Amino acid sequence: MALVVAALAGSVGAWHALAPSWRVPLPTAADLAEERLQDFRDALYFPIREFLAGGDPYDPAAMFAHWPVHQDFNLYQPYHLLLHLPFVLPGYRVGAVAFAVFSLLLLIALAALAAHAARRFVPVPFALATVVVAALLVTSQVGKAQLYVGQVNPLVALGAAGALLARRDRPGWAAAALALAWLKPQYGFPLAVLLFARGSRRVALAGTALAAAASLPVVLLLVVRGGGIGPFADVVVANLTHARATDYGAVDSLTAQRIDVAAVLFRVTGWVPAGVEVVVLAGVLVVSALLVRRLDRAAAAPVADLLTCLAVVVCVVHQPGDVLIAVPATAAVAALWWRHRSEPGWGTAGLAVLALAVPFAHLYTVDSAVVTAFGARAAVTLDGVAVVVSWCLLVFAAVRLTGVRAARPVAAGSTG
Repeated sequence: MALVVAALAGSVGAWHALAPSWRVPLPTAADLAEERLQDFRDALYFPIREFLAGGDPYDPAAMFAHWPVHQDFNLYQPYHLLLHLPFVLPGYRVGAVAFAVFSLLLLIALAALAAHAARRFVPVPFALATVVVAALLVTSQVGKAQLYVGQVNPLVALGAAGALLARRDRPGWAAAALALAWLKPQYGFPLAVLLFARGSRRVALAGTALAAAASLPVVLLLVVRGGGIGPFADVVVANLTHARATDYGAVDSLTAQRIDVAAVLFRVTGWVPAGVEVVVLAGVLVVSALLVRRLDRAAAAPVADLLTCLAVVVCVVHQPGDVLIAVPATAAVAALWWRHRSEPGWGTAGLAVLALAVPFAHLYTVDSAVVTAFGARAAVTLDGVAVVVSWCLLVFAAVRLTGVRAARPVAAGSTG
């Protein structure tokens, strides 16, 4: 009965989440503010159209001149232009629906990974756990946003989660999964660094090399089209310059929903010292690398996985939906917390999981209430504060757990 109820709830949530894909209007210059399938339009469909037309989609000036896009095409891995080509060839509406359905299937696969991670510590039926997590995902703000906006995050999240879960038993699959996570470099780089720090050097190097090799043909073609390495480098610089100046991407924007430490620091304090993003990147990665190594040695790999995921999203520019990568690790830590909630360190770990739930629960009604009570700035800062707090809490929990459990495992079988 529980399985049927969860499946029905998930089906209703999935139907509502998919609806924008077949209701979205064809893009025109008059509809640039249209949010439905915005990322599909700006970061997938028209960049690939520009590539097929013989242009360079990484050039903001070319994209804005040739296509009805609201955002520039960020520095996704060039293999993205080939990987998602099938969603462009049938036309905009068919491609949008197909991509939304594909993303929904990826969310279900991510839920299955979460169920697998949790049931190592709590004896729940795999099918029931998968359906429940999938239903929660498609009704949460994070899950719905993937389908409403048309983001590629479900694929990236599945890659990141797969790399973490398979890094010891199936390093070849883990490397391939990491290559998928590299689709967005702000995922791939910190994740590769932390995997390397945790001893999965072959996974980190092979996954990075695989992503580079898959992108190389596209890069070479763009270099030839642009007239050489110099002009191509100029396009990359122009792309970065544009991204830093937008109201949704700048570190000192009051309206951006960035959840990384540097951007949250500015929205909370109004202060952003020079070079803060580089300092935050280095600081978060160093602290997290030291702790995940200690957690692995203390046989607390699920906690190390969650700390890795949180470090990835708070060390460099990320949006609330990017916490999707932490779903399987969160499920595992929540299950472990249930088993060890009365022991030292696990109370703090439980609070970290609770704080991480904020972006998922930040639905429209919640956002409206926050705006009414505290203003728009608080509403766009809430998720970031919650995720940064979650990382800090998990850091404290890691220190506590590795201090009191260095001599014995956290849980039997938790080294995977």
